[in-house]
Amino acid sequence: MKIKKIDHIGIVVNDLEEVVELYRDILGLPLERVGEVAEQGVRIAFLPVGDSEVEILEPLDKECGSVASCLEKRGECMHHLCFEVEDIEEALQELDMRGVRLVDREPRTGDHGQKMAFLHPKSTHGVLIELYELPHTDSKGG
Repeated sequence: MKIKKIDHIGIVVNDLEEVVELYRDILGLPLERVGEVAEQGVRIAFLPVGDSEVEILEPLDKECGSVASCLEKRGECMHHLCFEVEDIEEALQELDMRGVRLVDREPRTGDHGQKMAFLHPKSTHGVLIELYELPHTDSKGG
């Protein structure tokens, strides 16, 4: 398995706009995009920093979903750490063979065509780890 970089760090919050103000207006990070991922029950804001991003997550429904559950149990906090990998299927197979508990045995497809999967925090010392494989593009911009 080849990890290429930290893609992003996800932070779960009560009020997305309030937290974006901190990261954008006080810390000076640019706000790249804001959107909703209905199937995951979240509003998301991305603020790039270097080759990585800060991902701010606010549950759409404070009573439903894994992000809402995390917020209720732990309060505002770091939700997950995401690594970009070269080949997500290979990474999941290798991790499974090494006894790592997987949330996703097969990758899901994200809203920008990326493949993504989560490792269970019980196998990763309490940290929810997400793996990303970005869509492949050719060197001619396609």
